[in-house]
Amino acid sequence: MRVAIVEDEAPARERLAAAIRKAAPDACIASALASVGEAVEWLQRNPALDLLFLDIQLGDGLSFEILRLTRLRCPVVFATAFDEYLIDAFESNGIDYLLKPIRDERVAAAIAKYRGLKEHFHGDALLQALTKPRAWRERFLVRKGEDLTAVRAAEVAYFHTSDKLVFLTTRTAARFHLDRPLAELEAELDPQRFFRANRAFLVNIDAVARCRCYGKGKLLLELKPAAAEEVVVSQERAAAFRKWFGE
Repeated sequence: MRVAIVEDEAPARERLAAAIRKAAPDACIASALASVGEAVEWLQRNPALDLLFLDIQLGDGLSFEILRLTRLRCPVVFATAFDEYLIDAFESNGIDYLLKPIRDERVAAAIAKYRGLKEHFHGDALLQALTKPRAWRERFLVRKGEDLTAVRAAEVAYFHTSDKLVFLTTRTAARFHLDRPLAELEAELDPQRFFRANRAFLVNIDAVARCRCYGKGKLLLELKPAAAEEVVVSQERAAAFRKWFGE
């Protein structure tokens, strides 16, 4: 079983590696990586894995970016100190979700779960079940006066939050209220077209008119139509944005 670990804290990497070896003496830990950028580069250059252990909050962004940028096919066990990403994890090849501090028996249970799924799905069928092509959301139902109308995803410039409400802004500057959290919308949209710029904005690539450096590794986005506030990409997410925008 070929395994890799992505964890930005060295002691946590070592503890997790030891727990994996204890639970699965046949496991080969192919690599222990520390960041989104490092993991993307390694995964693009090396043979496929059987199982990946992923911390979620890394120094240069969230590990979900790794999955989006590499189109990873293998099952994932998420290991994190936060429970707020549970839904996102199971929508991203996740088969288990381990909360820190991680106990050896939880790692063993996750590996046993992987083996059981692989046996049930007869090997490669597990990959097919986890990674079958996904249908991204193509339209959103919004209210326009007393009427309901559909807005195509391609017509959306960006989604943003304001005063705990979520709004959809079209490329013609029409704005509609949506009763959906941004995290849920992000999971339903094609990641090649939409990027979570920060906690408040989820932007369409065609709505980014300009991108410029903004000090300390941050980026400032100029959107069309213009947003009512500055849209800043943090230093931690800047590298993922550059890769997404450039590709």
